[in-house]
Amino acid sequence: MIRLEIIQGDLQGQALETDEDRISIGRSGQSTLPVSDFHLSSEHGLLFRESGQYIYRDLRSTNGSMILRGQKRIVLDGTDRWEAAIRDGDRLLLGDATSPVIILCRLVGEASSRDTPRVLAKVSIRELPAVAGKVEQGPNVTALYNAVKALSGRLEIDEVLSALADATFALIQRTTHVAIAINDGDDEERFVPLLARGRDGQNAPIAISRAVLRRVLDDRSAVLAANAPVELGRSESIMGGHIQSTIGVPLWRGEKILGLLQCDNRSSSGMFQQNDLELLLVLGRQAALAIDNAQLYRQLKIAQEKLQGENLYLKKRQGEVGFDRIIGSSPAMQEIFSQLRKVIDTRATVCIGGETGTGKELIASAIHFEGKRRDKMFVAQNCAALPETLLESELFGYKRGAFTGADRDKKGLFEIADGGTLFLDEVGEMALPLQAKLLRVLQEGQVRPVGSAHDKNVDVRIICATNRDLTKEVEAGRFRQDLFYRLMVFPITLPPLRERPEDIPLLVQHFVRHYAAEMRKNVGGISQDALNQLAAYRWPGNVRELENEVQRLVIQVDDGAIVQAEHLSPQIRKVEGLIGRIAPKKGTLKEMIESIERYLLVEALREHGNNKTQTAVTLGITREGLHKKLAKYGIS
Repeated sequence: MIRLEIIQGDLQGQALETDEDRISIGRSGQSTLPVSDFHLSSEHGLLFRESGQYIYRDLRSTNGSMILRGQKRIVLDGTDRWEAAIRDGDRLLLGDATSPVIILCRLVGEASSRDTPRVLAKVSIRELPAVAGKVEQGPNVTALYNAVKALSGRLEIDEVLSALADATFALIQRTTHVAIAINDGDDEERFVPLLARGRDGQNAPIAISRAVLRRVLDDRSAVLAANAPVELGRSESIMGGHIQSTIGVPLWRGEKILGLLQCDNRSSSGMFQQNDLELLLVLGRQAALAIDNAQLYRQLKIAQEKLQGENLYLKKRQGEVGFDRIIGSSPAMQEIFSQLRKVIDTRATVCIGGETGTGKELIASAIHFEGKRRDKMFVAQNCAALPETLLESELFGYKRGAFTGADRDKKGLFEIADGGTLFLDEVGEMALPLQAKLLRVLQEGQVRPVGSAHDKNVDVRIICATNRDLTKEVEAGRFRQDLFYRLMVFPITLPPLRERPEDIPLLVQHFVRHYAAEMRKNVGGISQDALNQLAAYRWPGNVRELENEVQRLVIQVDDGAIVQAEHLSPQIRKVEGLIGRIAPKKGTLKEMIESIERYLLVEALREHGNNKTQTAVTLGITREGLHKKLAKYGIS
């Protein structure tokens, strides 16, 4: 018997207590439990009794149904299922998800004797060792061996299930149909039918019987029902599939039921015997192992495909990194590219110097992807980003138990980059003890993970970068001299952006296109006035600062508009005022140049408090030369 009480909805407080096998719910006046809420369908859902329990089925309603079991929600919208078994205390949530009709379900009393299925025989998992020993000594051991052998070597889940069905037909000759369902892992009582086949090889219209599954789960045993309609109840699945006798075998993984193998005879009852049940139980143990392996293989295959996809994506991106992709048409950058092409395909260590933001990592990646190592890894590590101990384990790796928290072995960046290139940014920040270990790798080509007693050979090309003067660092004792000479095989210095102003317009246009596409924004362009001011700015942060400025401009400018000078940052707009102040009056070229020179002299003196020695140093002229110029313009 079941009691249904409406605890939320238009008819809140109404209740129905009944022992009927079918209870309809909906706005229809013919419903067993009528509801008047407008967001429910006329025939919204159906409760029916099967194998001694009630099942709720959503009748493909407009707004759906849900079962609330404690904190767990079981959604019945056809995405995964339309029906589910009801437990005492479950709440049906029907219709609009924000304000559903809620019906409390209470199971009253014990099921009547006609609802308690009888089983001819059953064998629990605890009896499996004894059953296996009995079968191995019996006359069917050869047939069982052949059936188990058919499962070996199958890696795809479909192949395993197909082989299991074939093995069942071969082992139990009276079988007319086989069905297999697998637990999906999210719900211990939710099993997904994956195979239903007749002996003729055709797919069967009826898959797993809910009555069989319920008995297997409740008893946690393999069960045999020689007269299924009588012993398992006249359920929809039993009667609809014309099942006369059946065996349900759990596929175990430890204490968890991984799946269910159902073996039917749909022509006559009384055809299966106790030894058939025992044979299938032993076969099921091996089948569970095969299914487990197939699922693991599938997970590994998916992970591998994902990794291959990521690698393909990375290679596509990596293939775009080359000197022809680096923006720099100025003579200074063309000279850099010319020098680097000479060293690309050598093993020589390249040390890239230059101010912060000049694009040292971009140049390093271009060296890698232009060379013979392009198919291997390019790995970058900022030596200033980690403390000494963490940097050591990151570069060289560590063994399990090497220190607290080292619960597994970890490859270092040298091993990961084996065959490829390791870029060490800010190498001048590396501590002296770690410098000694880096020197050993460069000399011997071997790394030793933290906590290991063994060395590993690696073939890694080193490219390093620094914004420090390593010569001064060596003199100050902060950098090893022997490592200095190892790294300085091919030193190169990137020019700051202020020394290649002809590249600024190209960079600006590139960054405008990039960020406009990223933000899906239409930028009409950039005015010549704004471009002139950008070109006149000194850019202490170099290309990185320029990129940030352009990104800000793209964000700020209206869709379809042109970037104007007023959109620029305040520190850049100061250049506009400076140009206005020093702009000479109309005259001859000599007069205009002298006007600008006089202004610069006055400003330099003012900045240094009229200290002529410091002013001369700043202007790059001698003190005597400064006095001559001051006298020329009448400046005291």
